[in-house]
Amino acid sequence: MSLEACAALVERGDPDRHAAAMAAPPAARARLWPLYAFNLEVARAPWVTREPMIAEMRLQFWRDVVEEAPAGRSRAHEVAGPLAALIREAALPVPLLEAMIEARRHDIWAEPFADEAAFDAHLDATAAALMWASALALGAPAEAETSVRAVGWAAGFAAWLQAVPELEARGRQPLPDGRPEAVVALARKGLARLESGRRVRLPRDARPALLPAWQAGALLRLAVDEPGRVAAGRLQLSEFARRGRLLRAAFIGRI
Repeated sequence: MSLEACAALVERGDPDRHAAAMAAPPAARARLWPLYAFNLEVARAPWVTREPMIAEMRLQFWRDVVEEAPAGRSRAHEVAGPLAALIREAALPVPLLEAMIEARRHDIWAEPFADEAAFDAHLDATAAALMWASALALGAPAEAETSVRAVGWAAGFAAWLQAVPELEARGRQPLPDGRPEAVVALARKGLARLESGRRVRLPRDARPALLPAWQAGALLRLAVDEPGRVAAGRLQLSEFARRGRLLRAAFIGRI
């Protein structure tokens, strides 16, 4: 029931990752649901309240969950239990998950990124780290980290570009430089990372970890060709294209 609760949470709050997980084999899903639900919980912690201290307390709860998990302790929470079990079963590194939590403190205080390097680091500690944690949970070897993180960064950046209008509406400055030419440059960097990372050879069981990047390439190419779509909230693929790309990636085991 806890895994079902994690899946339902992801379906409501992160439909793209939910679709990617549903395209994975059932055994992989059982390990992906807790991680995707955990990511959703920490990502939304800064947004569910206007009180910074309450947001900090929410993030501290998740720090406690991941720190206590190796010792066999877990909290009474529908995501905390499955996550703690997964941390133990897959021997997930606690510092990796702690870094994901820490990165979300940036969203609490609504400060703009200091520069492109800070933005890059934020994506690496969030989307890229989540993809690497997912790959580790599915049995990826340590030497695949750089490549998997590159794919995760590209996928995270594509999703970030889609969220730009909503972030701006909430009073945020989501990009270090929002000019069209700067968006194009970042999108090209994302494409380069995606291309370098997708060459990674993962064990078959670990390949579903890459599925959330199924539409990243197409979205980033669209941002390069028509950067105005980002500010206008029109950086998206047709439903036919989305489904087709996901089915192809799941079938061939490559994004």
